[in-house]
Amino acid sequence: MNRKFNIIITLQTLLIIALFWMLIFYGKDEYESYKHGKDDAIENPALVKVEQGVNVVTLPLALQKNNDIKTSKLQTSQYTNKTTSYGTVVSIDGLLDLRSRYQTAKAEANITRASANNSNAEYYRLKTLNADDKNVSDRTVAVAEATIKSDQARVLASESVANNIREAMRQQWGAVLTNTALQSPANKSFLSENEVLIQILLPYDAVEPKLNSTLAISIADTPNSKAIIATFVSRSPNIDSNLQGKTYFYRASNNALRIGMRVIATTPTISTNNHQQTNGVIVPNTAVIWYGGKAWVYLKLSVDKFTRKPVSTEIEVNGGWFNQGGLKANDEVVTSGAQLLLSEEFKSEIKNENTD
Repeated sequence: MNRKFNIIITLQTLLIIALFWMLIFYGKDEYESYKHGKDDAIENPALVKVEQGVNVVTLPLALQKNNDIKTSKLQTSQYTNKTTSYGTVVSIDGLLDLRSRYQTAKAEANITRASANNSNAEYYRLKTLNADDKNVSDRTVAVAEATIKSDQARVLASESVANNIREAMRQQWGAVLTNTALQSPANKSFLSENEVLIQILLPYDAVEPKLNSTLAISIADTPNSKAIIATFVSRSPNIDSNLQGKTYFYRASNNALRIGMRVIATTPTISTNNHQQTNGVIVPNTAVIWYGGKAWVYLKLSVDKFTRKPVSTEIEVNGGWFNQGGLKANDEVVTSGAQLLLSEEFKSEIKNENTD
């Protein structure tokens, strides 16, 4: 009986030992994983801390190198304030029609004046004959005199019509375009081939354009529209009832322009102190990241500390955005690896929320 009991105890002991080693064998991987997790937690302290009310990401140099973190110093830049102006390619049919009517009236006046000169000569001839022993009757002389007065009245009427048409041209198109149109040949437009006339609306505080000055325009609502050079012609007496500003005529030569097209012109904005340029810095495209619908950059505070700062994307320039205030020259911003810093900062916020 005792022997049988001892065998049972021995078997149970062997089973317990076998189970113990099996537990050690199969739990080894979980133990190692747990151990490494603890080690990592000890080796990687919190990378984000709040300093003076802002999040500061601390990234050791080794991690910066492994993750290709690069920075660049901001350079001082000047930006010329500009305003977007609008214009329309206008038809000159109205101007050419008035020119045609003016020239017709002038031609009629010249014809009538020539007739009046002949009538005047005939009158004096008849008057001389009448005075020479009545070789012609008094009635014939009176008729000739009436003809002179009629021709003179017709000349004045034609000249008046021509002057009224000229004044209408001046009021609608300005003195410069009126004179240019009237001086050009009757059978030819004063605009050269492929040239169009554009009325551009400039801001009230814009500098008055000078003769033959130019500005760059592009076709509105046309992405990647190539810039077209427009040359100043004169002031425009007309206004754009839909927009506020001063109107000017420009001429441009381009086959892409059509009557009625809307164009966009970029012009300098003159402030009250006549300063057109603003000092600031250019933030590179590679430094800007987007988070929460806003643009940000990571500013380098020290060798291993970075903080996130907002930037403006209102003024786009070649290679980035012009900013004034908040950032200054020689500030270092992250141009490679900024997304990693944002990820670390975002992870810390998640941990803080979970802690709460």
